[in-house]
Amino acid sequence: MRSLKRYVALVIAFSFVFPVNCSVTHYSIPEEMKEGSVVANLAADLSLDVKTLNRRKMRLDLIANKKYLDVNKETGELYVVEKIDREFLCTKTLTQCYLKMEVTLENPLRIFNIELEILDINDNAPQFRRDAIHLDISESTPTGERFSLSNAVDPDVGSNTVKTYFISETEHFTIEIQTGRDGSKFADLILKRALDREQQAVHNLILTAVDGGTPARSGTASVIVRVLDTNDNAPTFDKVNYNVKIMENSPIGSLVIHLNATDLDEGSNSDVTYSYSLYTSEKTQETFHLNPSTGEITVKGMLNYEDFKIYDMEVIATDKGANSLSGQCTIKILVEDMNDNHPEISIKSFQSPVNENIELDTVIAVVSVSDKDSGDNGVVDLHIPDNMPFKLRESSDNYYELVVSEPLDREKVPEYDITFTVTDRGSPPLSDNETMTLELLDVNDNVPQFPQSFYTIRVMENNAPGALLSSLTAFDPDLHENQYLVYFIIEKEIANTSMSMLFSINPENGNLYALKTFDYEIEKDFLFHIEARDSGSPPLSSNVTVHIIIVDQNDNAPVIVSPWRAHGSVVEEKIPRSTDKGSLVAKVIALDTDSVHNSRITYQFLQVTDATLFSLDQYNGEIRTMRMFSYRDPRHQRLVVVAKDNGEPALSATVTIKLATVETAVKAYSDMTEVPLEYDIFSDLNLYLVIGLGSVSFLLLITILVTIVLKCQKSKPSKAAPPCRNSVISERNSTIADSTLVSNDAYWYSLFLAETRKGKLVVRQPVPKGSRYIVSSIPRGTGLTDTSDSAASTLQCSA
Repeated sequence: MRSLKRYVALVIAFSFVFPVNCSVTHYSIPEEMKEGSVVANLAADLSLDVKTLNRRKMRLDLIANKKYLDVNKETGELYVVEKIDREFLCTKTLTQCYLKMEVTLENPLRIFNIELEILDINDNAPQFRRDAIHLDISESTPTGERFSLSNAVDPDVGSNTVKTYFISETEHFTIEIQTGRDGSKFADLILKRALDREQQAVHNLILTAVDGGTPARSGTASVIVRVLDTNDNAPTFDKVNYNVKIMENSPIGSLVIHLNATDLDEGSNSDVTYSYSLYTSEKTQETFHLNPSTGEITVKGMLNYEDFKIYDMEVIATDKGANSLSGQCTIKILVEDMNDNHPEISIKSFQSPVNENIELDTVIAVVSVSDKDSGDNGVVDLHIPDNMPFKLRESSDNYYELVVSEPLDREKVPEYDITFTVTDRGSPPLSDNETMTLELLDVNDNVPQFPQSFYTIRVMENNAPGALLSSLTAFDPDLHENQYLVYFIIEKEIANTSMSMLFSINPENGNLYALKTFDYEIEKDFLFHIEARDSGSPPLSSNVTVHIIIVDQNDNAPVIVSPWRAHGSVVEEKIPRSTDKGSLVAKVIALDTDSVHNSRITYQFLQVTDATLFSLDQYNGEIRTMRMFSYRDPRHQRLVVVAKDNGEPALSATVTIKLATVETAVKAYSDMTEVPLEYDIFSDLNLYLVIGLGSVSFLLLITILVTIVLKCQKSKPSKAAPPCRNSVISERNSTIADSTLVSNDAYWYSLFLAETRKGKLVVRQPVPKGSRYIVSSIPRGTGLTDTSDSAASTLQCSA
């Protein structure tokens, strides 16, 4: 209420007793008061009784306005019902704004006029009609030129309205404040410095309007000055000089360079067209195309580094202004070499064929290489395969000699396909090749060669004369006459017989033939040489050793040499009837002049009187007793022995041995007393005598054998006896005899040495030529022989 009293001016007019008061009650309040704010105590000002206000139906009416105020009938106070906006109620042209009201009371009826002045407060800021003010000013406008700006409006009145303007800081513009006839304020924009669109095409300014209220309020607007262009700038290129590299063989239409000329002007003044100047050659214009709108230079014709390496051109850029301006630049196009040319090989000389014994380091060919490209693309390398006996030697620039680096051998490689490969050093590298064939001529540098260094040929004895023995073919890797071979036997005499009389060889094919029939028992092998000689000049030859082995056939039957037979084939022998079990009765020895398996003899009984009494060893021919004789056994025994060789078919010989048993006791004491022949030999006394006699005989035999062994170790061969070389003696301990196996020239004989009554041995079987025997005889030593027969040994060697 205290603050309200400052603004309320109360004018009280006393009324008369008329129903309508002619006086006016005047109040003043500021706008924008809050709702419920009390303006004045109307009842007190109008001298009305507060208590009667309800009864008299007091009401407040606003004239031609909405109800902004009302009266509290309880207190009589006038208060604000709704905020009052002065600018809404009154126009800006009115300096004073009033709100008129009527207060009506009944019983009695009275009407009071009330005038409420609404005072202005600075509640509105200045505002421009447009937020942005656009101005177009040519860059050629002189300084001092004025440009009108839109003014700002403020609905407040008096000092609260627009008072002045301000412009943002700029070096090109300033403002000048103008006052209109109605007192309004506005500003003019003045150019104080010349504009340059190329430096700044648009100037953005802020215009501020400030009122005179307290506190002051302001409003702003953007002033956008667009500088209009004039054709005052010529087009300019990014560079004055351009250096461009392009590969040769670039396809038609390939972009070389995109020229860009800029004009600081705008519009048609900045539209640029491109063209060649008069200094650009026709060759260049035919090779490259210049797009007048975009400034792109593309390939128009084929580029070849080998034909043209550098292209120079001058390009002009012209704008489309009324007074057109232009700029220019120079372009140098460097064509880069592309590895598009294959290197070339040229054979300058070539020597073929050549002898295989050509000397090392001899020049076979001269080759030159070239490449039309440049740089590394034109640098070439020449190669030949590594596995060849040749090498390349550079004689001068791009000239090479092919020389022999290793010995040549036609027999290993008759010809060479030499491939020259030339490769440049481009990326990727290109290459070319050339192949030539070098043929080698044969020289006689190889001796004939036999597949074997030693031939062993087996020939069956009794062969037919002229039979083919073998084909001895040598090989000579040379050609033509150097390869033609002749065969012949190198003469050699054996036992006054020439080899050419025994064998013959075909000089053309090396077939070896026998000229005679061979007998194994006479000739067993031949050793000689065969030579193969070529027809070269000078001729070369080699020889091979041929060993002819005569293979034995079973063409000789065994010959029984023991026991000796005086007449016919029957042998008569006597044996003591008291012979022990296992005693040697006889030994059959058969000889076979054949060899190896054909001379292996086995013995068998063909006939035997008592099979339980005698046994025959099938390998050594020994006949032994299987038991002691009994008085029941016949006195005469007949044994038929067959000696059979191992040949195919087998050959054999037989011998018949008749054995007669004798009583030793009868013979020893026949002059003294008569003893009956028939007695029981198995009586106790006879049995003891036989055992004692056997023991004594056994001890005597051991003594004799030991003595003979000692004498044989100490004795020396007799000077009168012929030498018995290549002989092997083996002794067997036996009570009766010993056998010795003798070897000479693959003949083996077994000879049984039997004792006769006179202590002599007679062999009537013919001895093969060239054979030797060692004959030894051992006395029986059984004590049953005649005492006149002393133990003796005789060594006989027959040739």
